[in-house]
Amino acid sequence: MEGLAWLLSATGFAFAMTASAGPNNAMVAASGANYGLRRTLPHILGVPVGFPAMLVLVALGAAEVVRDSPGLQGAMRWVGGLRLLWIAWRIAVAVPASAGAAAGPRRRRPMTLLEAALFQWMNPKAWLIAFGGAGACVGAGGWAAAVAQRLLFAAMVVVCLAAWAALGAGMARLLPRPAAMR
Repeated sequence: MEGLAWLLSATGFAFAMTASAGPNNAMVAASGANYGLRRTLPHILGVPVGFPAMLVLVALGAAEVVRDSPGLQGAMRWVGGLRLLWIAWRIAVAVPASAGAAAGPRRRRPMTLLEAALFQWMNPKAWLIAFGGAGACVGAGGWAAAVAQRLLFAAMVVVCLAAWAALGAGMARLLPRPAAMR
């Protein structure tokens, strides 16, 4: 029963963290809107490559450093929050790809698998999730639980990002005008 309770708790945590709005979800939704679901697939698959690697690093000891430093925890919260606000602002004022060349330079292709994997190391929400879940996971169930958590996150992130990308692709069909898309 204890294993089932852990699995339900870990699944709930993974779903809440991967389904809620954040940089990865916003980027795949925008990619889905601009390039379609099929061309966004490498981006979707890159996140579960980079994110579990970060989780492993944190489980190997970085979580203890953060846990023992309340000042660092506070700084991470502020930096992460400010970064998410900046990303939200950039999304709010972004010109959709269909608005034309007058909008200035833009990305001409969707993110690759490697770019998406490497982005995780700059993603404040990913760092907050990694540090938030690692200590509880390793403390509660040891390394077996840590490995299970990483696999669970990898699977959950693919499902949730695919849903966000499909949402973006659907929004592009429903809102074809740039002003409506914004």
